[in-house]
Amino acid sequence: MAATHRRRAKPEMTQENVSQAEITRFGALARRWWDPNGPQRPLHELNPARLGYVSQRVRLRDAKVLDVGCGAGLLSEAMAREGAHVTALDLAPELIDVARLHLLESGLQVDYRLVAVEELATQAPGSFDAITCMEMLEHVPNPGSVLRACETLLKPGGRLFVSTLNRTPLAFAVAIVGAEYLAGLLPKGTHDYKSFIKPAELSAWLRDAGFELEDVSGLAYDPIRRKAWVNRRTDINYLACAVKP
Repeated sequence: MAATHRRRAKPEMTQENVSQAEITRFGALARRWWDPNGPQRPLHELNPARLGYVSQRVRLRDAKVLDVGCGAGLLSEAMAREGAHVTALDLAPELIDVARLHLLESGLQVDYRLVAVEELATQAPGSFDAITCMEMLEHVPNPGSVLRACETLLKPGGRLFVSTLNRTPLAFAVAIVGAEYLAGLLPKGTHDYKSFIKPAELSAWLRDAGFELEDVSGLAYDPIRRKAWVNRRTDINYLACAVKP
């Protein structure tokens, strides 16, 4: 009950919204982040669907886009390849190092920064046309703080894109039991079921942060065919788009 009460609290801006255990866990994966057959294989296969969801709702060419919780830059580089001017944030130094090194291979331009989104919000309010925050909210202590910072950083009319996991028995079975323990698609301990987020909870946090929710769609994934697609089922992975009025 204590965790539920914390999640329903009104989000507040904080610069301490971080789990060191999560940073350490993902930082340890940095060296193989760009390996399509490595521990981040599902992210590689989810990436085209995530990019398509964003590009259908925002004209990426020449747009100023912020990627929050960028990892080593899979989505950041994909948006830059579409012509966006991308700033990308993460708090794991190893991931930012790998992301910057990969630019030497890709030849793209992304402004990678080792900084919390809440801190950037105090420095650059109203600076971005769009913000992506993919597979990240379930890994921070206070998701509402991240959403509030994103609202501050967006220009009026700007859009926020979120992907996360629904807190359902099916999501537990697929994302944790199946992906981590049976199929070995993800390192064990990647997810904590208590931190999964129901769409109704996300919608409430978005309203509290000043957003208007435009869309919620499912994100399906087939590890056998190694592809993902957007659909209507939101009981495992889902995407959301919200606009700053």
